[in-house]
Amino acid sequence: MWQSYINAFKNYLKLERSLAENSVEAYLHDAEKLYQFILLTEPDVTPMQVTDRELVNFLMYLGELGLSAHSQARILSGLKSFFKYLILENLIQNDPTQLLEAPRLGRKLPDTLSFPEIEDMLAIIDLSTPGGTRDRAMLEVLYSSGLRVSELLNLRLTNCYFTEGFVRVLGKGDKVRLVPIGEDAMHYTRIYVDHVRSQLDVQKGDEDTIFLNLRGKQLSRISVFTTIKKLASEAGIRKTISPHTFRHSFATHLIEGGADLRAVQQMLGHESITTTEIYTHLDRDYLQQTLREYHPRANGRQHGARGKG
Repeated sequence: MWQSYINAFKNYLKLERSLAENSVEAYLHDAEKLYQFILLTEPDVTPMQVTDRELVNFLMYLGELGLSAHSQARILSGLKSFFKYLILENLIQNDPTQLLEAPRLGRKLPDTLSFPEIEDMLAIIDLSTPGGTRDRAMLEVLYSSGLRVSELLNLRLTNCYFTEGFVRVLGKGDKVRLVPIGEDAMHYTRIYVDHVRSQLDVQKGDEDTIFLNLRGKQLSRISVFTTIKKLASEAGIRKTISPHTFRHSFATHLIEGGADLRAVQQMLGHESITTTEIYTHLDRDYLQQTLREYHPRANGRQHGARGKG
């Protein structure tokens, strides 16, 4: 039922409002995102039965996935157009978005990096140094797979399945999940492991840990935080960022590109923010396809931009 109304909404935007193709696609993505959320939480609810309660939960869900306040506000704007269309067609009498307030744009902590800003940070890394080679691989993995910094630091060599395009991650509550990893992240990680890590005097207990300091010990959270802050400053970025910013950016860029909410939820390792836990099963091929189709650096298109050196 939802899909038929979304298709009719598309015709309305193109024929009656004469919107550009990009604008039409943006509005449709917003309606599709709400539809995906409804399928996850209350699959029997039709477009005509949506209330402000479902919409509030939807916006909270987007925030939990990592979308910035600006992105949430833009999606809400698209949904307002969708429900305005339903009113014009006499399908509903009351607009469920009428009493909703857009997320406060002044409260954006942490900030989300744009794709060009991430490109600028990656390009400034000096790949002629061991530390630079490691940092490039580390940031590529953070952005490619949306890992928490603790998950990055605990990543193991034996948990990297690059032939299949996945890494095995130990998340919160000792829960294990498989996360797809992009071609660029695998490319730079292989370079680091083969040419830098292999030359280190790896300390006892860290034989299987991927990312090490130059003394052969596991990196600290402070070290990763300091590295990211330094690179952002050198790239001229004046936002308040941290390693978690890459996780937010990963989710934002996937979702704004049209990725399925359930796939992003599973990649991030979230169960649910609703009172009833959501358990979904998505096969590995589907998660990998989602990453490749919607993530800007998933397909190995950036190997030519290798920074300094």
